Amino acid sequence: MKAKVATACFILGTLLVPVASYAAAGDTDRSHPMAFVKDSVITTKVKAKLAEETMASLVDIKVDTDAKGAVVLSGKVKTKEDADKAVSIATGTEGVTSVKSKIKISKTK
Repeated sequence: MKAKVATACFILGTLLVPVASYAAAGDTDRSHPMAFVKDSVITTKVKAKLAEETMASLVDIKVDTDAKGAVVLSGKVKTKEDADKAVSIATGTEGVTSVKSKIKISKTK
């Protein structure tokens, strides 16, 4: 009886090793937990600066930061000047290495 239980556990364990390995490889672009924290801090700084501006359309801009400090801005604004202002704010934020804008100008009447 003990041999059957031991054999079953061994087989089950052997079958679960690939599943555990796959789960451990989750977020491959984060080499260290501090990299994620650094990215979050940069994203938060950019969002806070955008929120401080009096232009309401800048609040709706989405900010994403990668592990190397590159920021991607996306969303919609009313004018090209608003988009340029968002890029300028992101560029001037500490820790940002580059800014890519995917901001679209909304065609509201």
